[in-house]
Amino acid sequence: MATLERAYEIQEVAELTGLSSARLRAWERRHELVRPRRMPNGYRAYTADQVALLRAYARLTEAGERIGELAQEPVETVLARAEHRELDGTPLAALVDAVKTLDRERLETLVAQQLALRGPRALAQDIVAPLATTIGDLWALGKISIAAEHLASEVVVHVLKAGLRARGSGPLAISACVPGERHEWGILGALTQNQEQGWRVHYLGPDLPIEEMVEAAWRLRPEAVALSTSSPAGCESQLPFLAQLPERLPSGTLAIIGGGGAEPHATTLRRFGFGLGADGFPAPRHFSFPER
Repeated sequence: MATLERAYEIQEVAELTGLSSARLRAWERRHELVRPRRMPNGYRAYTADQVALLRAYARLTEAGERIGELAQEPVETVLARAEHRELDGTPLAALVDAVKTLDRERLETLVAQQLALRGPRALAQDIVAPLATTIGDLWALGKISIAAEHLASEVVVHVLKAGLRARGSGPLAISACVPGERHEWGILGALTQNQEQGWRVHYLGPDLPIEEMVEAAWRLRPEAVALSTSSPAGCESQLPFLAQLPERLPSGTLAIIGGGGAEPHATTLRRFGFGLGADGFPAPRHFSFPER
């Protein structure tokens, strides 16, 4: 959940909303639901609140409502109905309510219950990921306070970190957020998935200098080094340092980077030698690591 303004290109918006690029253009032309600004290269640039609003329209049209009729309704009505439809009858409703009311004790209890019921992997996939999306949308739309967003992060990050462990017999992966990156939900959820695949995960935290990651890699000799970035601008500022990272790692160590910040720079990062996101993280049983 980024706290800095960022722009989303139409392909990203399509992925985030489930709407095709053609439909997004048609909705803009016919109904003027949102008005993305145009970048110098002519591409559309959507803000986070516009993405959240389009996601609300997408939820309601998937339920059978007509976009032409929705376009005539007040935006607040659309947002409220979409939120109710998404949360009604799901565990997310109680979690979001606890976040909105800053009820830490209740939020901790609810997350603990879901962890006991589902286990770490399903918690990350079925609860944490959609909760992050919902809270991100509410924050972007100004419907949730910064304090509430911070509370949610504090509770969820604590639970996810507690579930990670660097033990067992599987291959070792060390991981961190790139310099300047302090948003941990995404990487911790992904690492939980990797751990369930059989990796031993050693998480080094947010905002880690590249030099520190290189030093840790030579000390621990992992099979993989994984980085996360949620901001395209933040990723771009680190490209000169990231360009050198794969070749500075021990021989045979995979370099992987993921997060929303990496996606716009995917071609460049692959050229540097990085694997991208989940596709760059092989399941241990399907990958033969070199002898060390």
